[in-house]
Amino acid sequence: MKPEELPAHDQYGRLLEDRGVWRQATTLAAAGELTARWLEGGSSYQPGHFAAVFDAETKPIAAALAELNRNGLFTKESQPGILGDGAAQRQYVTGFCGAETARGLLALSTRTELVTVAHAPGEASSAAIAVTVAGTEIATVLGSSENPVTDGQIQDWAGETNDSLALLLADSWYVEILDPVWGRNDVLLPAVLKALKRAEQQ
Repeated sequence: MKPEELPAHDQYGRLLEDRGVWRQATTLAAAGELTARWLEGGSSYQPGHFAAVFDAETKPIAAALAELNRNGLFTKESQPGILGDGAAQRQYVTGFCGAETARGLLALSTRTELVTVAHAPGEASSAAIAVTVAGTEIATVLGSSENPVTDGQIQDWAGETNDSLALLLADSWYVEILDPVWGRNDVLLPAVLKALKRAEQQ
């Protein structure tokens, strides 16, 4: 096959050229920077997100999430708070970080009303804190560790990024921070950013 005949996108519409940059990302800071660029529209590839762009509901918080990624938290999932039309969401953000950063984010649970669940490297914990409800049904829960702990999970991350980053994630802390107030959007992300900056200074 000639170079000009090679596909430009993968089966999810993600640009393969953008994927190539992830092959070089071997630190949480590098992963955070690439995620920030994706959130700002500068990339169409994000590991584990099987679409070229993020969900529409992420748009209002994308800039704030980019800041978190540039300040020590490689984010994995998030959602804004929503209240109305038979549905409700608590705002939350999850991601990978180092031990000191995890300690700082966990402290949010002691000095604010926010809730942080921190999972140590290699921990395969599971809980169920409802963060999205549709009518009477619980649609999304937090509380489960997302560190790659099995060989298959590590291989999945390596396939999406590279071996070094996959092993680093397996040895990182995974944190989940949520606002317990349904529908609120002006507390969590600023508090997380403040905690990240405080952790950097220590």
